[in-house]
Amino acid sequence: MNVRKFSLKKNLALNAVFITLITASLLAALVIAYNFTSRYVYNEFERQKIDVLEATFKPYNDFFQNKIPEISFYQGYLDSASAAKYCDTVLKTFPFVHRIIFYDTQISNHDVPYSYTANKLSVSPKAIFQFGYKLPADSAVIFKASLANTSPRLSIDEFNRMAAKLSVYLQNADTSKNIVDEDLFGVFYNITPNRVTFMNIPREEELKIFKSLMLRNSEYSPEFEQDILSFKLNPSKLTVINNHPKLYQDIKIKPITFEPVNTDSNLVITELPLSGAFASNKLYFTSSQSFLSLELGRRFLPFAVTILIVYGVLIFIGFLIYRNLRINNKLFKLQYDFVNNLTHEFKTPLSVIKIAGNNIKSASQLSERELTHYGKILDEEADKLNDLMNKLLSFTQIENQSIQIKNSRVNLEVFIQNMVDAYQIKYPDFNVSYHINQVEFFNTDPVLLSSLFQNLIDNAYKYSLPGKKQLHIDVGLQKADIILRFKDQGIGIPKNEMENIFRKFYRIQSEYNQQGSVGLGLAFCKELVKFMHGNISVKSKVGIGSEFTIILPYT
Repeated sequence: MNVRKFSLKKNLALNAVFITLITASLLAALVIAYNFTSRYVYNEFERQKIDVLEATFKPYNDFFQNKIPEISFYQGYLDSASAAKYCDTVLKTFPFVHRIIFYDTQISNHDVPYSYTANKLSVSPKAIFQFGYKLPADSAVIFKASLANTSPRLSIDEFNRMAAKLSVYLQNADTSKNIVDEDLFGVFYNITPNRVTFMNIPREEELKIFKSLMLRNSEYSPEFEQDILSFKLNPSKLTVINNHPKLYQDIKIKPITFEPVNTDSNLVITELPLSGAFASNKLYFTSSQSFLSLELGRRFLPFAVTILIVYGVLIFIGFLIYRNLRINNKLFKLQYDFVNNLTHEFKTPLSVIKIAGNNIKSASQLSERELTHYGKILDEEADKLNDLMNKLLSFTQIENQSIQIKNSRVNLEVFIQNMVDAYQIKYPDFNVSYHINQVEFFNTDPVLLSSLFQNLIDNAYKYSLPGKKQLHIDVGLQKADIILRFKDQGIGIPKNEMENIFRKFYRIQSEYNQQGSVGLGLAFCKELVKFMHGNISVKSKVGIGSEFTIILPYT
């Protein structure tokens, strides 16, 4: 028993260590997962701003790469009407373009007012128009060469820059080769803060003519049409596309030099400069710690659930291991008690038989009284061994369903009276009474019914104190069932043992349980009643007694 106690303590200690390690590992895993998720969210906060920039800047890129080059489709022949139509589509499609200046330009070797001259080349505006939302009708024409009361002075600077770029390019370019992309962007585009100016790209033949006009003295040349459009941009009209609303609480376009006066320590801030004509501005991202915590919780939840599931499985496996250890320990205890009790049950009759046999063997002469006495002893002890073997054999047969119920008509009055008479002869101090109500005969197997009565009557006698060895048997009908009640005045059964008493080889450990039992009686009764398609239950109070109730089908 000491070995078993040590084993139980050892198992409990191992389980405690296992639970401690699992709990510590769970907490460590949750902390690691939370820190990992936190770093990931803040890294995403820094990284995904590029995605926001691309989405926000997409309309500008479309405007710059696709819409502006459409001017070259007109080959320099835009007039005020076609320019107005083109500008109207730009203003409607791209809200960040708030003003467009159209320079209706001519190139020649003429000396005309307000022209930009490089050697013999003259680049001059024939007319200058502006287009935009809510412009008065009389403000569309800024300058016309044919009108003496107009002047291009307020808008000529941008025009001169483009004319100068073209002149420098013509002076150094090899017009026998195609224009490379570097020259396209360097010569025919002028990108300044919040402004893009574009000159129609001439054809190769025209470039050769322009270079000839610049470098050679030639006769009075024709006038060549050219278009220059300058787009004034408003960065505040650029629509910010927040395609990561769970990361960025607020995104604004600010000047590149913008710095917040009072920075809240609860705010997480990052920024990204714009490019092109908006290079003087930046995207300014802000989110509060509490706002990011929501995203952190949302992303951490799947990790936490997965970890909890994994550790739940581990705990369940640990529980199964612990349960198996308990079951094995109980099985060991049952086996130990069974072997111990069975050995005791066999040893006692065998010892008595051995003693009686030795006395008979050693006696030189035995009287008739002594022969009767020793014969009775040998017969009783042999009956005990036979009963024990029969009980074990019957239990096994019932469990394996290897016997059949042999019903016969049993007279209950005669059957019970015979049982009472037998036990009163066997135990003179045992008072057994009975009462039969509204039933006379019962179709059942008399051998099985006898086994039930014997086990319950034996228990009532063994577990009753001297002076209280009394048992009352009550038999009656209830609907389609016959009810058998065995009520004693024994030591009673503790409440916490009520579920265990019908288990095989189980014995209640108390000072009264020294009656030489192997723990099969009540287990045998339960299996027997079940085999007879009935039910058995018990009510008991410690020190007062127990009442066993058996319900069997009557029909």
